[in-house]
Amino acid sequence: MKYLFSFILLVHAALHLLGFAKAFHLAEINTLSQNISKPIGTLWFLTFLLFSITTATYIKNYRFWFVFAFIALILSQILILMFWKDAKFGTLANILILIVSLSAYGQFQFDKMVERETKEILKDAQTKNPSFISEKDILHLPEAVKKWLINSRVIGQEKRQTIQLKQIGEMRTKPNSKWMPFTATQTFNVQIPGFVWETKVEAMPFIWMRGRDKLYQGQGNMLIKLANLIPVVNESNNKQINSGAMIRFLAEICWFPSAAINNYIVWESISENSAKATLTIKDISVSGIFKFSTEGDITSFEAKRYYGGKTNSKLETWRINMTSHKTFDGVKIPNKSNVSWKLEEGDFNWLNLEIIDVNGVVNKKTE
Repeated sequence: MKYLFSFILLVHAALHLLGFAKAFHLAEINTLSQNISKPIGTLWFLTFLLFSITTATYIKNYRFWFVFAFIALILSQILILMFWKDAKFGTLANILILIVSLSAYGQFQFDKMVERETKEILKDAQTKNPSFISEKDILHLPEAVKKWLINSRVIGQEKRQTIQLKQIGEMRTKPNSKWMPFTATQTFNVQIPGFVWETKVEAMPFIWMRGRDKLYQGQGNMLIKLANLIPVVNESNNKQINSGAMIRFLAEICWFPSAAINNYIVWESISENSAKATLTIKDISVSGIFKFSTEGDITSFEAKRYYGGKTNSKLETWRINMTSHKTFDGVKIPNKSNVSWKLEEGDFNWLNLEIIDVNGVVNKKTE
């Protein structure tokens, strides 16, 4: 798509040279029947330059390329209206460029929102004077959880306060709908439970969805926009979305096992290879059951979660199966998993996910 759109920009830019050539008698331009003065011809040339700059900045992924596009579009459409009889078909190209530019502006605004919210999530995290996990820290935990933490190799490791994950995978919205590939970045405050998850989903060729899921101070928020512009989902701060975001945080401590020893989680032994975890934020609690292999690898998480974030959503069983494990920065975590709803009509596997990178987020720009 990028190369195709760049080609359209270049061709559209070049066509504006016809008005310049006509005005300054540089060539015989039969496609333009009206006379063009030299000042107006200069505007045709200026528009060519602006579209050329737009093309160059777009190709180089310059963040504000759409600003040049908007200025060029305004000048271009004014000239087209002045010479409508000969130039009216240029409006079609301007409409296409406007749609793509508006989408780019929407992406810029979305990215700024994610940056702002990520800073907000991390602002209370203490990143100085890190502590390290000892065997004493896990003595109070159920045997299955102790075995998991030992097997994860967190003993002797620094206790995570913040962490960021890079993810890839595929998702779908209905049991029989097509899989859509996605990439995502998720940033956690491990000390004070919170996260921002932002994703880009290829809904169909040339059409992308941007999504953001958030937990901050016990409140959830889910936002999905089509083509960076059109809100498809925007649910926030109700019981269903809040508990769903909390359950998600609880399940995802599998990626930063040191969180298991924090006071906001209470553990209860169920069996030799399973334990119930309860997460409490501001007197609101959610629970789920973790299961482990005999070696101590975490294998699944299951909880009752609202199927959707609307006020009329019903509780259903939500299950994550961890299918592969990998070591990142010395800590062994599940790197591949699939997520399903266990519905009355059958299991709905809606997400397959892989962790491809794990980084601590001790970043001065976010402090």
